[in-house]
Amino acid sequence: MNKLDIKSLNKQELTEYLKLNGEKPYRASQVYEWLHVKLIQDYEEMSNIPKNLRSYLAENTDLKNLKLIRTLTSKTGETSKFLFQLEDDNLLECVLMKYHHGNSVCISSQVGCKMGCRFCASTLNGFERNLTASEMLNQIYMVQRITGERVSNVVVMGTGEPLDNYANLVTFIKLLSDENGLNISQRNITVSTCGLADKIRELAEENFQITLALSLHASNDAVRKELMPIANRYSIAEVLKACDDYFQKTGRRMTFEYSLIAGENDTPDLAKELSALLKGKNAHVNLIPVNPIKERDYKQSQGESIQKFKLILEKYGINVTIRREMGTDINAACGQLRKSYMEETS
Repeated sequence: MNKLDIKSLNKQELTEYLKLNGEKPYRASQVYEWLHVKLIQDYEEMSNIPKNLRSYLAENTDLKNLKLIRTLTSKTGETSKFLFQLEDDNLLECVLMKYHHGNSVCISSQVGCKMGCRFCASTLNGFERNLTASEMLNQIYMVQRITGERVSNVVVMGTGEPLDNYANLVTFIKLLSDENGLNISQRNITVSTCGLADKIRELAEENFQITLALSLHASNDAVRKELMPIANRYSIAEVLKACDDYFQKTGRRMTFEYSLIAGENDTPDLAKELSALLKGKNAHVNLIPVNPIKERDYKQSQGESIQKFKLILEKYGINVTIRREMGTDINAACGQLRKSYMEETS
């Protein structure tokens, strides 16, 4: 029997479900709080819920619990990477980053990835399946349980393409920002996409206040096609038009992620080309020194090239920052921990 994925229900849906079992609305409020505030992993932890209801929930619903397999923590203690096992034995990973302004968690949205970006470890073992909204939430819930600390920022930028798992992503955002749950502000939620233009437009219609980050990584279609197969489906012009539409609809400034790869996309000419491409847009460019992975020949741009690239963008009035490197000593690139563990145990 397929059990109900209870943590993917919003409060109203949970109320209706329990009503069918003869329960009053206040019971739904109690259960919802246990699930999304107290972050229980077993119905027996619900101390103010009658035993018969706990038994009913245990028999008919699934908490989609994650099992912690491995934790790696950087020497500085600022970054921790967690490898979790799902109930179907698939593996996923997420990363906790500690900043002075609070704890940020980068989560996965799929098991594996089908987008095939050349510099990313997430795609090396192929695509298995989408994560449910509850499995996305559980990554954050588990980090809070493990650390005992509040998560204030969430980035959907781990393994997978979030907009390729659209329905579950939308449910996840609504649950995560629900005032009856963790109540994380939508302004503290970032979703990264490699550029599914039609889904970007669809997301704009949700009227979320999240930050949308486009993985751009190139200033022309030729270079982008070398790095990202999705560029064969959507041109840069198409994707940027969708981003413009997103900004017009939501008023939320776009972030453009640009992973700097030595000799591939980090030349001064490409910096000028990128400046022309983004001129006049309400946008922020996040330069990312690419995390090298052993299966690819790509090398990280050197400090001088990174600074030169940044200065050119600034010269042309582009708002730009260089992402601080965190966790390089624990293989922080997306998908690396999962892949190494799979190789060890195969």
